[in-house]
Amino acid sequence: MVGEELTEQETALYDRQIRVWGADAQRRLSKSHILVYGMKGTITEFCKNIVLAGVGSLTLVDDRAVTEEALSANFLMPPDENVCSGKTLAELCRDSLNEFNPMVRVSVEKGDLTSFGVEFFDKFDVVVISFCSLATKKMINERCRKLSKRVSFYTVDCRDCCGEIFVDLQKYNYAMKRLDETTECELQYPSFQEAISVPWRSLPRKVSKLYFAMRVIERFEEAEGRKPGEICIEDLPAVLKLKKEICEAQSLNESHIPNALLERLVTGTREFPPVCAIIGGILGQEVIKAISGKGDPLKNFFFFDSVDGKGIIEDISDPTPKG
Repeated sequence: MVGEELTEQETALYDRQIRVWGADAQRRLSKSHILVYGMKGTITEFCKNIVLAGVGSLTLVDDRAVTEEALSANFLMPPDENVCSGKTLAELCRDSLNEFNPMVRVSVEKGDLTSFGVEFFDKFDVVVISFCSLATKKMINERCRKLSKRVSFYTVDCRDCCGEIFVDLQKYNYAMKRLDETTECELQYPSFQEAISVPWRSLPRKVSKLYFAMRVIERFEEAEGRKPGEICIEDLPAVLKLKKEICEAQSLNESHIPNALLERLVTGTREFPPVCAIIGGILGQEVIKAISGKGDPLKNFFFFDSVDGKGIIEDISDPTPKG
């Protein structure tokens, strides 16, 4: 990305945002390559935001056919159902995104994300995956970390009126500006595996209840061999039993994971479009900050629950330094 200047056409199109974050930040955006997996409602909001911001290219991966759920939560789906025939979710989203900003190259990669080797991810600066199994999150994160260059990794999940973002920027350097002073900063991020392996008893007492609840749901779906979202109210007793077992193993009081919250996550597996817009907006903002090097990045979890309207950032990292 270094050394390539904005074209006259790019400068004219992105004039307003260049005034906000500068030509260098826009240049970095315009030369960046983003990979996205899982074209659900939250991800489509994110894609719209970064396409309008002017990234260089966006590659979509999702071979699924259109479903009723996709039509209700994914605003990139065309209103004419006949257009959807024979096309995957990724292909339909690509066609719509191309109309948002023709200067951004939007393409589709077919195949199972887990079958792509480490070298596949070397083409990208940012990898974002949505609604994946626990094993897939760990696997793709580790493949990104094996590359010689730094690839920013994000996972995002939205269930009913709750949302979660995980961020791994590895070793990240950025400039923090306060008044007339600019300070060079460095953050060290844990991998997804490292973050969720931090003992719960070592975490601050006021950690978001959503953090614990999402880990219980992940563990349940993994143990039962379910795909993300393949859960219903009939599973609630088994989920509560698993919560009790995990809390005992982690020496955590069960009150940190309210049964009512787990019930909401179990019964409300579909995305709530207004929450998709909020989570997708935050995710877009964070990816733009990571690419441009402008602004304090999120470390390393973000949670949102529309019931109380709060967005919470949690740093879930091992407090003991590595020797």
